[in-house]
Amino acid sequence: MSEPRICLVTGSTSGIGLAIARALHADGYRVVLNGFGEPDAIAAIRSELAVDGVPADYDGADLSRPAAVEALVRGVVDRHGRIDVLVNNAGIQHTARIEAFPPEKWDQILAINLSAVFHATRAALPAMQACRSGRIVNIASVHGLVASVEKSAYVAAKHGVIGLTRVTALENAESGITCNAICPGWVLTPLVERQIEARAQARGCDRDTAARELLAEKEPTLRFTRAEDVAAMVVFLTGPAGDNVTGSAFTLDGGWTAR
Repeated sequence: MSEPRICLVTGSTSGIGLAIARALHADGYRVVLNGFGEPDAIAAIRSELAVDGVPADYDGADLSRPAAVEALVRGVVDRHGRIDVLVNNAGIQHTARIEAFPPEKWDQILAINLSAVFHATRAALPAMQACRSGRIVNIASVHGLVASVEKSAYVAAKHGVIGLTRVTALENAESGITCNAICPGWVLTPLVERQIEARAQARGCDRDTAARELLAEKEPTLRFTRAEDVAAMVVFLTGPAGDNVTGSAFTLDGGWTAR
């Protein structure tokens, strides 16, 4: 039996990242997890994603620190001798108007949502180039293509991710390495759930009304994208059908950017 392919998914202990980790595990990958969470919950995920009875690797690296990001990726290569897929998924959010936006929040969002993508990609490329194969998938956002008020740092970071994706694809176009971005609209993650709860409180309405209002402002389908939908796109891009797909940004946004 051939050795499982190796993938690293950042921010994979919950939400979209966990859905991606599960989908890639089901597709035959040995998954390396990264993210925050309760030790017991992380242990359960590691057991769920075990290969041949061996729990999935886990590294709780703080992605706001460049040295930690580099050590995370190099640790994967040192342990497994290769890295076949890198999924840059980790992200955080804070909302406020520009004049009220805390500078420390700006720095933190740019560090995790954009700079960590660069540092992880930079660390993974030499091993991929040595194998003349590899897939990099960056989880951007519809906010990498369009803007919304009170999200200056997030929008700036996600626009940057798409630009970095395109440069990575061009620089490695003849190397067997692809790099693409996925741009979800509203996905019902804990981060978005908090925005719904804040809206419900601010408007004095129930949670379902707040959720529908949120969708109606942006997504014509009036449906949330599922984390599993994003994961399925990652599986497509990392599979045989994605061999010649690179430098693209795929929207899963319920028609948001079609307006």
